Amino acid sequence: MKILVLSSLYPNEMQPRHGIFIEHRVAHLARAGDEIRVVTPVPWFPSSNPKFGQYATLARIPHSAERRGVGVDYPRYPAIPKLGMTLAPFLMAAWLYPRIAKLRREFDFDVIDSYYFYPDGVAAALLAKWFDVPYAMTALGSDVTQIPDSTPARHMILSAVRKAAVVTTVAGALRDRLVTLGARSDTISVVLHGVDLDLFSPPVDRLASRAKLEMVAPTVMCVGYLVDNKGIDLAIRAIARLPDVRLMIAGTGPCEIALKALAESLGVRDRIDFLGHVDQDSLAELYGAADVVANCSEREGISNVLLEALACGTPLVATPVWGSPEVVSRAAAGVLTADRSDAAIAKGIAKLIASPPDRSETRAYAETFNWHDTGRQHHRLLTDAVANHRRRASSRMATGML
Repeated sequence: MKILVLSSLYPNEMQPRHGIFIEHRVAHLARAGDEIRVVTPVPWFPSSNPKFGQYATLARIPHSAERRGVGVDYPRYPAIPKLGMTLAPFLMAAWLYPRIAKLRREFDFDVIDSYYFYPDGVAAALLAKWFDVPYAMTALGSDVTQIPDSTPARHMILSAVRKAAVVTTVAGALRDRLVTLGARSDTISVVLHGVDLDLFSPPVDRLASRAKLEMVAPTVMCVGYLVDNKGIDLAIRAIARLPDVRLMIAGTGPCEIALKALAESLGVRDRIDFLGHVDQDSLAELYGAADVVANCSEREGISNVLLEALACGTPLVATPVWGSPEVVSRAAAGVLTADRSDAAIAKGIAKLIASPPDRSETRAYAETFNWHDTGRQHHRLLTDAVANHRRRASSRMATGML
């Protein structure tokens, strides 16, 4: 089987952690004899001058690369911020068509495997029709929890879902939301994300790691892009309620200055370390050394942070949103807060610091989330979709010959 992966959420040289969970998923998808190519559409921007910030970063993304033995193309397409949201799937599909048509001459793909419903999944529906192949759509989070609030987007998403050969979500909560929007529950499969259990593992000597990282006091970790919906401000406010606890924040983003100002105003700046970007190898050590990892998000599918922390043996405090309750579902995983407030988050942190679960049990639970199972389940769905499409094509051909 030849699989064409389509997703704008895929790592690149300039954004190495951008959608890295999809790269992990794709890396475990192929079986013997399979081939995979990845097409990652990138919004076009004319200048790489650093004064343009994140837009300049997009311009510096290479047009092609090989990652983990898989060829990746990064074709540009016109994206019009805000005003162009309704047009985005059509623009993406139209600009990708000639690039994919050229690619198909050397890579005659059997199926389009898309990640993120909008615009990617809707664009995949158009491309699949033009190339006469089946397509798969995988929902990751805000493409179901937020984007369908727009009526045009909702209608396009549901139309694409109805025509898709495969529809999966990374959490049961996302499936339920799709059904509420109007999708048929019997056409949706929940295929959970996994975690790299080799990279994210408990430290050999946790005390030595803590000493190296100068973790003397009980320490809470927050990891993620520093934007409003991640709730890092709630973690800071929670720490202000816990005078003997430190907070380490790994990540960068547009809210960083405001978050530092908040820490200053609450008088806790001396107990909070802003670490900036942390690569995955160093992140694993931080997870394993910390006492608690806090995820305070407003919305999530299933956050990578949850699974990575558990794999390192570290319990979680997580807000009760979307897929998080499906992960923090037992004592070994940590605490699911009563609500999304700094008081509830502080209460959960205090509980885990006072009475932590056995870290080996936390790790054992994390091992139930693995990319091998994810890849196997997803591959089976794609295989069935391709077989069904071929049967229908043979039937049409036979009918035409009669």
